Amino acid sequence: MYNWFECKIKYDKTGDDGIIKTVTEAYLVDALSFTEAEARMNTEMKPFISGEFVVANIKRVKIAELFDSQNAGADKWYRSKVNFVAFDDEKGIEKKVPNTMYVKAADMKEALTNLLDGMKGSMADYEVASIVETAIMDVFQQEIIVKED
Repeated sequence: MYNWFECKIKYDKTGDDGIIKTVTEAYLVDALSFTEAEARMNTEMKPFISGEFVVANIKRVKIAELFDSQNAGADKWYRSKVNFVAFDDEKGIEKKVPNTMYVKAADMKEALTNLLDGMKGSMADYEVASIVETAIMDVFQQEIIVKED
């Protein structure tokens, strides 16, 4: 299982017009702790930012699933709320269990398509409650290496 952190990086960026301005960008990183999240962000961002930068904010985010895209034009991350329908045997009623899922896509329509494609193997009943574009620039996920005997 992944532990996700949203990290905000603050640095000075030179615009197309040559004016330097301070920008803050958000990233998702898979880490075991806040300390590791900060260290990983420093490692991941160092090659891309010339000059100094600071990890300005780190917060833990709960993500049930993350659906990446192979589409070269997919450059945005969307946060979706998916409600799983569960039956409460004690009360005899259906209840909705919300889950947050992130989807990479080029636009809102593709985000819904990618989400539904990712959910095809699900045996549970669900409904897509919302899909919202986020400010996430990129996702840094640790690779899981499985050794075979």
